[in-house]
Amino acid sequence: MILLSKKIQQLEESATLAMARKSRELQEKGRKIINLSLGEPDFNTPTFIKNAAKKAIDQNFSKYTPVPGYKELLEVISKKFKRDNQLHYSSDQIICSTGAKQSIAQVLMVLLNQGDEVILPAPYWVSYSQMIQLAGGQSKVIKTSIKNNFKINPEDLKKAITKKTKVFLFSSPCNPTGSVYTKKELIELANIFKLHKNIIIISDEIYEHINFSKKHFSIGRILDLKNQVVTINGLSKGYAMTGWRFGYLGAPKEIAQACIKMQGQITSATCSITQRAAITALSKDPECTQKMCQSFKHRRNLMIKLLSKIDNMEINKPEGAFYIFPNISKYIGMRHNKYKIKSASDLSMFLLEDAGVSTVSGGAFGAEDYIRISYAASEKALRNACKLIKGSLDKLN
Repeated sequence: MILLSKKIQQLEESATLAMARKSRELQEKGRKIINLSLGEPDFNTPTFIKNAAKKAIDQNFSKYTPVPGYKELLEVISKKFKRDNQLHYSSDQIICSTGAKQSIAQVLMVLLNQGDEVILPAPYWVSYSQMIQLAGGQSKVIKTSIKNNFKINPEDLKKAITKKTKVFLFSSPCNPTGSVYTKKELIELANIFKLHKNIIIISDEIYEHINFSKKHFSIGRILDLKNQVVTINGLSKGYAMTGWRFGYLGAPKEIAQACIKMQGQITSATCSITQRAAITALSKDPECTQKMCQSFKHRRNLMIKLLSKIDNMEINKPEGAFYIFPNISKYIGMRHNKYKIKSASDLSMFLLEDAGVSTVSGGAFGAEDYIRISYAASEKALRNACKLIKGSLDKLN
């Protein structure tokens, strides 16, 4: 008998990947499924970036690189931080990883001791809580709701801080809600963090370029927090490069060097060809991302219009990313034939099996009364999906 560690036995499967797997299983049986569960842009990587990768292959960039990445790439990222975010990270404060997910996990692992607390505004990205658990920490969740656009306020933050608080982890624009913190809101939160210099803020900014509000504002810009902020980013969302697996972070030097030490023992450097493509992608002004952003904004408006026709579904207007996160609590307790809706998970499964539309239960994001619907799909698919969702929900009573 093979005995796995307690650590891995306690780890949950990613809810988004689990729903994608179930969708594929139904498709293999001949069902037509509209997949609105994954967080992946439906665009192709820009041609100029692909050409840079092809050139790198032809020029034989096929050897190991330094663990944090090519020196030239680190310098490009340092300039990108200054140009786009007004952040000042030197090359020795930056490390490139195999996706932003790895960057976040490594920061948590180098910071947390057993029992340390991480403040986590909910809804949160599905992997945050599992990463915290794997690193030996405990999640201290602050609940939000659609009524306040899924944002915490300074009073919420004050109440959550204890002697065990080590990290505050959040994303803006947020996955799964699409909420974007304004400069004013971040300054208000920063005024609390200034009183707690031992708390490290991990700011996940992977959706930076899919922002429908004003220009993206990084919390690390607030001068008094300079030595408390780790900024996470990557190319997956804004540049449609999910499969290239490239993320990066800027951090206080001690944290960056600790992450280099850890990464050197796990994966070493990320793919050399991807690094060369990243140099090209990040060297340019990110105007190539704006076409995608405008398309997502159009689809967001379409989804709001279509989902607003469903009586028992409460929605708000997300300001970024590519998700709608509706409150579905009015459906709890309803049923149709063999289906009894006791939770958001039941509703997601009902929509998958009855409507043929894949969504994700809000429970995975720390919000039991919600589901996440991605609009990273064609307009035709979105119109069909909303029609099917409404048809199935109308059957419940």
